[in-house]
Amino acid sequence: MKQLVLEQPGRWRMREVPPPVPAAGEALVRVHRVGICGTDLHAFAGHQPFFNFPRILGHEFSVEIVECPPNERGLVPGDRCALEPYRSCGECRACRRGKTNCCEKLEVLGVHKDGGMQEWMALPLASLHKSNTLSLDQLALVEPLGVGAHAVARSGVSRGETALVVGAGPIGMAVAMSARLAGAEVELLDVNPARRALAAQFGFATLEKAPSMLADVVFDATGNAGAMAQSLLRVAHGGRLVFVGLTQDSVALDDSLFHRREVTLLASRNSVHQFPRLIDLMEQGALDVSAWITHRIPLVEVPEQFARLASDAQCFKAVVEVNNAQF
Repeated sequence: MKQLVLEQPGRWRMREVPPPVPAAGEALVRVHRVGICGTDLHAFAGHQPFFNFPRILGHEFSVEIVECPPNERGLVPGDRCALEPYRSCGECRACRRGKTNCCEKLEVLGVHKDGGMQEWMALPLASLHKSNTLSLDQLALVEPLGVGAHAVARSGVSRGETALVVGAGPIGMAVAMSARLAGAEVELLDVNPARRALAAQFGFATLEKAPSMLADVVFDATGNAGAMAQSLLRVAHGGRLVFVGLTQDSVALDDSLFHRREVTLLASRNSVHQFPRLIDLMEQGALDVSAWITHRIPLVEVPEQFARLASDAQCFKAVVEVNNAQF
């Protein structure tokens, strides 16, 4: 089978290896779609925290079960599934408190362990979430939706509150969708006109410049230290600021403003307990992400095309077609 390995920043290698042999409690799956995330772009550039080389990228992906043992979850060969890519130890203090997303030994496929840019994988049954109706494209987008949903859960935003999402990329859009479902009045701020146009298609108010009105909750999904510092300026007195994006740089906050407004600062990492609920919402039509995908790349063409994605202002979500099934 084919595996595409990022050996060093900017350097790919396609290799042929035998298919994996599942261990107890694992299924053999065929990988179909891999969503390209900012994490992957930063890894390619050599700027991604918590990352080491060589690595097979891909933590947003959909699979088809080929073989699996009898199980209580009702999974059978032929099932299409979203993959929850987080591996927690189950024993540390965070895990014992149910916060497995920030496990002290957390491993994420495609970051700490090899991910989805390979034709076959052996995966724990517990990480597979099936749908009888969603497409392979839709299932590959459950993970970024989960990141947004977790950030909204962290914020505690509620009906009637105002929310400003800074950065209208896929994670920012995922945050906006979940915040709207929670009843908030949502605006998105982004300098990219293509992203503002797509957000408007989903019915969101969009801004090119910072609004004059302060928001009860500000979600920063930029991963840019300067923008993250500026996001504090957008938070109302007694409001909350949630850092969803991630940067290697220090973020300098205006402490006098932070104290004067008594702002609550929150970090949000990955997601926890979101996949089944989000799949239900997608099956019901309450979350529709089909318009997210703007670019498709066959696995064998990734080395040639990948470098151009970061500078393509029209690229909202690129998907790698690993095995090109159309269902």
